[in-house]
Amino acid sequence: MDLTPYVDNLRQELAVAAEAGGDDARALAERLTAPLESAARLTLLNALSAAMGEVTRELAPGSVDVRLRGLDPEFVVTAPPAPEPFREVREPVELPAAPVPPADADDGAMARINFRLPAHLKARAEAAAAAEGLSVNAWLVRAVSVALDGGGRTSTPGRGKESGGRGFTGWVR
Repeated sequence: MDLTPYVDNLRQELAVAAEAGGDDARALAERLTAPLESAARLTLLNALSAAMGEVTRELAPGSVDVRLRGLDPEFVVTAPPAPEPFREVREPVELPAAPVPPADADDGAMARINFRLPAHLKARAEAAAAAEGLSVNAWLVRAVSVALDGGGRTSTPGRGKESGGRGFTGWVR
C-alpha cells in the first residue's frame, strides 16, 4: 500500500491552512512539511496496525499482518484453515442379537422420552429393526438394554470411569 498520496494530501491540507495565516505561516508550513512526513507515515502505520489487529480478532483463527516493505506497508492475509469434512474412522459395530424381553417380564412401569435422531440414523435404525422383524421402539429398547448391560460394549482404554478419571491430552489431526 502506497502511503505517498495520503502524506501528500496532508501536506496540501497544511499548506491550505497556512495560506489563511499569511506569508509567515506559509513559510513555517513549508519548513515543517519535510520533517513531518516521517511522523505522518509512522502515525498512518500505527493506525493501520491497530485496524488490522481488530480485523485479526474478527478473523480468528485467520489473521492479517502489516509488514513494512521500504517505506510502504504490505498486508499479509492468512485465511483460517478450511474445516475438514467429518469422516467416521471407526468401523460399524454390530450389536449382538439379544432376545426381546417378553411383555410380562417388565414391571409394567413405562417412561416416555423424546428422542431426536439425525435422519440418516433414523433410516438405519428403521432398516435394522425391519431386518429383525421388530418395531423401531422395540429395537431401540433392546439396543439401549444391550448397551447398558455391557453386552457388546466397547471401551476405550484410559477413558471414562474405569480409568480412575485419567484422560488423554494432545493434538489430533
